[in-house]
Amino acid sequence: MIDNDDDHGVDDGDEPNAAALDPDTVATGAAADSAADADDRLKGLPRILRYAMLINDRTDGSIAQRLIAEIDELCPGLPANIAWAADPAATTGLALAAELDRLAVLRDLPLLRSLGDCARLLSLSLPCDAGRLGDFRRVTRAMRIAFDDCADDLVEEQRCDLERFIAGWATLPTAADMAGAPGTWPAVNFAARLGDQMARYRIRSAAADAARRVRRDLDRQPDATRGPDAATSTPARTAPRSGLAEPAPATPLPPHHVLVGRIDDVGIGSAKLKGIVEPVKDVLNIPLPLIETPALDQVRSTLRAEFPHAAAVIDFALADLIGRPVVKLRPLLLVGEPGGGKSRFARRFGEVLGLSIWRVDAAQADGSAFGGTDRRWHSAACCHPLLTIARGRIANPLILIDELEKAATRADYGRLWDCLLGFLEGETGSRYPDPALQIPLDLSHVNYLATANSLEPLPAPLRDRFRIVTFPKPTVADLDALLPGLFRTLAVERGIDARWIAPLDVDERNAIASAWPGGSVRRLLRILEAVLQARDHHATRQ
Repeated sequence: MIDNDDDHGVDDGDEPNAAALDPDTVATGAAADSAADADDRLKGLPRILRYAMLINDRTDGSIAQRLIAEIDELCPGLPANIAWAADPAATTGLALAAELDRLAVLRDLPLLRSLGDCARLLSLSLPCDAGRLGDFRRVTRAMRIAFDDCADDLVEEQRCDLERFIAGWATLPTAADMAGAPGTWPAVNFAARLGDQMARYRIRSAAADAARRVRRDLDRQPDATRGPDAATSTPARTAPRSGLAEPAPATPLPPHHVLVGRIDDVGIGSAKLKGIVEPVKDVLNIPLPLIETPALDQVRSTLRAEFPHAAAVIDFALADLIGRPVVKLRPLLLVGEPGGGKSRFARRFGEVLGLSIWRVDAAQADGSAFGGTDRRWHSAACCHPLLTIARGRIANPLILIDELEKAATRADYGRLWDCLLGFLEGETGSRYPDPALQIPLDLSHVNYLATANSLEPLPAPLRDRFRIVTFPKPTVADLDALLPGLFRTLAVERGIDARWIAPLDVDERNAIASAWPGGSVRRLLRILEAVLQARDHHATRQ
């Protein structure tokens, strides 16, 4: 039999020699690698970013042993790996990296290049030798490419930690005095520290810029302490360069009101925009009220009477409103098995809080419709959150997104998942550029409540923006509490007042209890409907 390496006509020098890796080193590294599988922060990360995260967290004392074990699994008995395990110095580590690069070419295994970059990451030292600048740049490039490929799937904390580490590492070659002592020092020990310093500098700079903007805005405002006479006799301030008088300050908004959007008279009167503006013109240019937070104890009592099995969910959701003068919920996602009553709970939750509700069926929605369609298209329309505000004439309605996990994954018209990201963040939601009106909108007060049968298909950035709670299924002990709400649902479906439906008698109630052991509320509704149909049929015959 011919060995594959001999086909290349080159001896790769990878024959095991008399020396061997210490079994304890391999076992320790393999065990650490196995234990790390349970760490959610490391799942799905490219290899070099996993090692960067381990170094950043400082929670794993066997980082080098992990890498040694990984290399030994692909290249058993590799002399350069044995040498690095015996003497974890910069020279032996970089020699191992060079050998892995060579074997990657000979064996056509790009994975070995990745292992080589990890060896460089753990071996490069400070101060940086001019001959090692290329190694530093190579590791920086590898981390940057890996980060760009997976950044959209990372949670915010991961992104921040990795960006700080990568930025610090990229700057290390210029930080000759970082170690603060003579000799050489592992560069990885200082990447996160330098990244922290850079982050703090950027934060201080941003804070200083914000303070300067605030002072500038205050300087431009008229002095309210001068009194009305002084205000009328003092000439208007002029801009230092243009000489044009600055506009008068905006009229203060009433308490608990928000100006969602402002459009000029030209835009409102434009024939081209008439069809776009018409549905929302009554909520532009005027302060809209925010629904104030009702008595939470009464809300809790009402909801617990209707959904006794969801007491923990009710408390979890209402905890977000404690101390808030107006209803503003962080995005909430209810996850539970089909038929458990998630959608009905979400609707009643909004109704009890006094909010207007806009329901979105995620399976039928796409990002271009939800986020608004550009005015260049004949089908141009404003974004759904603004239409929701226009329907209820309040600035903090509730958007209910049903079965979020069933949203289409094709990107032809924009994925709903991607579109939602901008609305769920307060900062971006407060300045949303509507593509149809082409004006910024303050949609930061809109509330979002979604349901899902499973979290599995949802991308990590979307899950990261929701507060997630499991919605339980009811049991037969909850039957009597569920029936009044189901009566109301059937009355709405029939177009009659619920008071026209007579209460269940003992036999009907017992029949329902025997047919429904608990679980799906949807099935319970169908059983109740069948009982009422049987009652109507019997009454007709009589």
